[in-house]
Amino acid sequence: MRLHSLLLAGLGHQHRSAAAVAQWLGAMQSQDLASGKWSFGVRLGQSERDVEAAIERGEVLRTWPMRGTLHFIAAEDARWMLETTGVRALAKAASRRANIGLAEKTAHRAAEVLGQALVGGKRFSRDEVVACWRKHGIKPEGQQVYHLLWFASQLGVTCVGPNRDKEQTFVLLSEWAPKQASLGKDEALATLALRYFRGHGPASQQDFMGWTGLGSTEVKRGLAALGGELVTADFAGKTLWMTASLRDDVRVRSDKSRALALPGFDEYMLGFKDRAVAVAAEHQGKIIPGGNGMFMPTMVHDGVVAGTWRRTLKKTTVIIEPNPFEALRPAARKAFDAAFVRYAGYLDLECDVRWEQ
Repeated sequence: MRLHSLLLAGLGHQHRSAAAVAQWLGAMQSQDLASGKWSFGVRLGQSERDVEAAIERGEVLRTWPMRGTLHFIAAEDARWMLETTGVRALAKAASRRANIGLAEKTAHRAAEVLGQALVGGKRFSRDEVVACWRKHGIKPEGQQVYHLLWFASQLGVTCVGPNRDKEQTFVLLSEWAPKQASLGKDEALATLALRYFRGHGPASQQDFMGWTGLGSTEVKRGLAALGGELVTADFAGKTLWMTASLRDDVRVRSDKSRALALPGFDEYMLGFKDRAVAVAAEHQGKIIPGGNGMFMPTMVHDGVVAGTWRRTLKKTTVIIEPNPFEALRPAARKAFDAAFVRYAGYLDLECDVRWEQ
């Protein structure tokens, strides 16, 4: 059921653009850009160039809408999402600034200076942003730089723009995405709840709280505002929420098995606080080696994580090194070979899969 809601059960869904996928899911974690782009590619059957073109057109953008973490969202959703969930991260920013020796007035001044400097469609790289600040007497060091970049975007002054070659850029949100949806607080909470549970369901309220960073009062307020658009069901003693259409969709029960080569930060793993449905407890540490928040790309078969994989990019080839948790049946191995070929096609490269003998 989650494969269907997350648009990973094949390409039969109706969502044919990056913006449509982002709005269906609500948001897609993307602190790793390559991972974020493949999350679109695997759902749309598009190439990396197609996804990059959508980013360049401003259909989707990257910012910090919740939990202080970079996500891809539909461009028109930036303002109301920052105002609804981003404010919780702002409320915690003072203690972070104290730890890194940064004054609040400096953070606001840096956002103001950058906002003025970007007027007129300019795109600044990280180094150009820092140079701009230094020109105006603001001299951040070390972790202060990242905090100021985050703070300006969290305030809705800037957002992350398309890469310039391999360099991240920053643009003025009001110019890059001038058409912004306007939602009241209850409507915003209801919209978040609907998008999350229709794009991730079946899922629990705790999953939703973990995904948004919202408190239980706001979560209940959002669910109440939805009325009867969501239904609940008992799964192994847990109350999970979903749309009635997902519950009643006969395709969910008729799909054949599917092998997926998913990126490390895909919503299939990152979208849930409780990941026990997707991966056995004894294997979870292999997906997050060192427990440092860096997720390995995953091999998913019949909805279950069966291993991890690595890539090495060459001029004309991508080398794939699968690392299954257990020996795979020949049919499953063949299905993963096809999944890796799809990934190579997305990159417009030849595929060299190197299984351990």
